[in-house]
Amino acid sequence: MDQVIDPGAGQFELTEDQRAIQEMAGAFALDRVAPDALEWDRTKHFPADVIRETGPLGFGGIYIGEDVGGSGLGRLDAVLIFEALSRACPAFASFISIHNMSAWMIDTFGNDEQRQRLLPGLTSMDLLASYCLTEPGSGSDAAALKTRATRKGSRYVLNGTKQFISGAGVSDVYVVMVRTGEDGPKGISTLVVPKDAPGLSFGANEMKMGWNMQPTRQVVFEDCEVPVENLLSDEGAGFKIAMAGLDGGRLNIAACSLGGAQSALDKALSYSGERKAFGKTIDQFQALQFKLADMETEIQASRTLLYTAASKLDRKTHDASKWSAMAKRFVTDTCFAVANDALQVHGGYGYLQEYGVEKLVRDLRVHQILEGTNEIMRMIVSRHLLASR
Repeated sequence: MDQVIDPGAGQFELTEDQRAIQEMAGAFALDRVAPDALEWDRTKHFPADVIRETGPLGFGGIYIGEDVGGSGLGRLDAVLIFEALSRACPAFASFISIHNMSAWMIDTFGNDEQRQRLLPGLTSMDLLASYCLTEPGSGSDAAALKTRATRKGSRYVLNGTKQFISGAGVSDVYVVMVRTGEDGPKGISTLVVPKDAPGLSFGANEMKMGWNMQPTRQVVFEDCEVPVENLLSDEGAGFKIAMAGLDGGRLNIAACSLGGAQSALDKALSYSGERKAFGKTIDQFQALQFKLADMETEIQASRTLLYTAASKLDRKTHDASKWSAMAKRFVTDTCFAVANDALQVHGGYGYLQEYGVEKLVRDLRVHQILEGTNEIMRMIVSRHLLASR
């Protein structure tokens, strides 16, 4: 795995600082993640110790304010980091993305007391964070969530269940979307729930197709008590907070797909130069050359779209949400297909765990579902198009 990805010439010629960030993330991934990624996947081991090692590198608060220990970087910088980490293991990088999205919500919508109290532990990675929006009965229809928080004096009392929560049971902090008011988006609020809150429990670790190195469980609230000081912003602001966080989350998960696809292409190139059939290495067959050319083109197209979307979110352009949705849809779809093509290049060996390609296919598949399904991404883009007529 090379440590540096050349994005090509043009508007995304990286700065010296960005190349240094990319090299640092790539070197860490190569040294600390890649050697054990297959074993973590096989044994469903959550490498909390290695994840915490990213804290001193600044990866616990990539786009969090420096006054609370964050790195103060931009969204394009974050994309470079997640792309580099994902070349070693998309599931590893994705967990750090979720942690960063959760911390960003506190940084952006929390008051100064909340920021100073909650963020230093998160930016250092001494504490890990998870994001809780999805429920058993509400996925794409996020505004239909049922988990309720009722205020009783100086505390909120939570009842309900969150579904498919990455890091549930191992994370220390949960950023939770709850209903404090009327049905619909205006009745949703955001609470920060510590792992030791009374009434908080977790379901069994789900048996999943991919992302096996990070646990996925239900988060269950049964008369769970949280101090009112843990409310982010105002009551009723939760849906706005959730949607704002997802723009960046979509770019991050697209970057994780991009890094995984690049790794898959690298493996395909290496294998095709070694495997022989009919008296020559298979990379000498034009049909395979065409496939490799298409894979490279699709990766570079994905990279250009993703970097453009990240740049727009950095600049807070009016169409940043549309571009985030376009990038998430295109990159996750395209890069999954690239990984699947890489498996095909390997033939039967691609189906074996030891070659690492089938893990990439399994890990990348869920990226087309989470942070908003790709069908929802199409709805977002079409709404922007129709509203601009």
